[in-house]
Amino acid sequence: MRNKTWDVFCQVIDNHGDIGVCWRLGRDLAARGQAVRLWLDDASALRWMAPEPWPAGLSVHRWADAASQFQSADVVIEAFGCNLPDEVLARMAQAPHAPCWINLEYLSAEAYVERSHLLKSPQFNGPAQGLNKHFFYPGFTPRTGGLIRESNLARRQSEFQAQAWSLAHQCASAPEERRVTLFAYQVHALPQLLQALADRPSVILVCSGAVQAEARQMIENRRASGAAVRAVALPYLPQDDFDHLLWSSDLNLVRGEDSFVRAQWAAKPMVWQIYPQSDMAHRTKLEAFLAHWLAAGAEPDMVADWRRLWLGWNGFEDLQAGPPWRLPDAAQALLHAKKWREHLSLQTDLSTQLLHFLGISG
Repeated sequence: MRNKTWDVFCQVIDNHGDIGVCWRLGRDLAARGQAVRLWLDDASALRWMAPEPWPAGLSVHRWADAASQFQSADVVIEAFGCNLPDEVLARMAQAPHAPCWINLEYLSAEAYVERSHLLKSPQFNGPAQGLNKHFFYPGFTPRTGGLIRESNLARRQSEFQAQAWSLAHQCASAPEERRVTLFAYQVHALPQLLQALADRPSVILVCSGAVQAEARQMIENRRASGAAVRAVALPYLPQDDFDHLLWSSDLNLVRGEDSFVRAQWAAKPMVWQIYPQSDMAHRTKLEAFLAHWLAAGAEPDMVADWRRLWLGWNGFEDLQAGPPWRLPDAAQALLHAKKWREHLSLQTDLSTQLLHFLGISG
C-alpha cells in the first residue's frame, strides 16, 4: 500500500458528532499507514474524546491557520460540506498534481444516497476552478460508501470484559439489573421510557451533556416514588470507552451520527434519536433507516413495538395517547441486533472504500 497524505477539514457545529466522525476516520486511516492532518475550528472536545498521545501519522491543526499554512496533500476531505477556505482551494488548484477532493456527506439510509454516491462536481469558476469534487456518501448498502469500521474492532469486542470495565469506571450493575445507556438531546419522552422499563430493576447510565442533570433528576424522582430504577451520571468518555459503554449495556439509547454507528457495531438493542431539523426532514431519514433495519430479520411481533418506541422517542407521536410503550422481547431484540451487525459486516468499510477509490489496496 502506498502511503498518501490526507487533509481532513471539519467545522464543529454542535454536539461533537462531526468531530467524532472525523477523528475516528482520521485515526483509522492513520492505522492503515496514511498520514492525516485534521483541520478543526474547535479542537476542545479532543481533550476528553481523544486524549493524547495521539496515534502516529495523525496530527491536529487549527482551521484559522489553514489559509497561511496549508500545502496541498494527495487527498482533501471536506467533511459535511464545511466549505473550504478560498486560500486552501486556490492552493489545491495551483498544485502540480491536483489532489483528490472528496466531500464526505452525512450518513443516511435514504434512496438518494445510492444515486449520489461518487458523483463528480466539476468546478468551473472561483478559486477551485479546474478541480473536481467527488461526493462520498456513507450508508448501509453495498452501493454506498459504507461505515467506519476499524480493522481491529471484532478483536477488541471479543476480548472485552464488561464487568471489569464497569467496575473500573464506577458504573457496575447488579446481576438482576438491566443496563441502559442514555445519550440524548432532550428528555421529553423519558417518563414513557421509564414506564416501559418498570418490568425489572434497571440502572440508567446517563452520558455527559446538556441534559444529564435533568435526566438524572427525573430518574431519581422516579426511584423515590418506588420504581426499581436508578441513575449513574457518567463523565465525558474517550471514544474507545464510549464503545465499551455500549458493549456493556443491554439497551442503548443514542443520538446523532457517530454514536448511532457505534451502537450498531455494539450489536445490542438500540433506540436512535435523530438530530432534529426544522423542516421535519429528519422523520424521512429516520423512517428510511427503520425500513432497512427492521427488514433485516426482525421478528414480526417486534416491528410494531420498535416503531412505536423509536417514533415516540423522537417526538413523532403523541406521548399521552395510546397504550404504554412496550419493549420488544429482550432475547429477540438481541438476536436481531447481532443479525444486523452481521449484515453490515458484509459491506466494505468506509476507510477501505476511500482507499480503493484512490487506487490503493485497503
